Amino acid sequence: MNVKLRYSSGSPKVFLVEDETMLAMLMEIMLEELGYSTAFHASTLEDGVEYARTGSFDVAILDINIIGGNSFPIAEALAQRGIPFTFCSGYGRLGIPEAWAGQHCVAKPFSAEQLDAALTLVLGQI
Repeated sequence: MNVKLRYSSGSPKVFLVEDETMLAMLMEIMLEELGYSTAFHASTLEDGVEYARTGSFDVAILDINIIGGNSFPIAEALAQRGIPFTFCSGYGRLGIPEAWAGQHCVAKPFSAEQLDAALTLVLGQI
């Protein structure tokens, strides 16, 4: 079963944390083509933490290394709210601390199919 079909109010809303503008734009296009909508795009740690604590969305994609540090404080805020997410990184799983070792991670560069599979996986865990 396609997980996206569970959302009766439309497509799942994605919170995207990515500090490379061109990559963020490409990811937003991929998400739209896959049937998702981008709820918010943060490029800094500060904006990311704020939206993670207060925003309205279904799932998040977190680039690990962003402007202002890394996205682990954002991941913590998401975990506290019970919102599913996946990391994405050019380093793959390298650099993910032990506390997040079980969290899904998509290695950059990735295809639309890999992104869809990752989001389907983490949405299926809720």
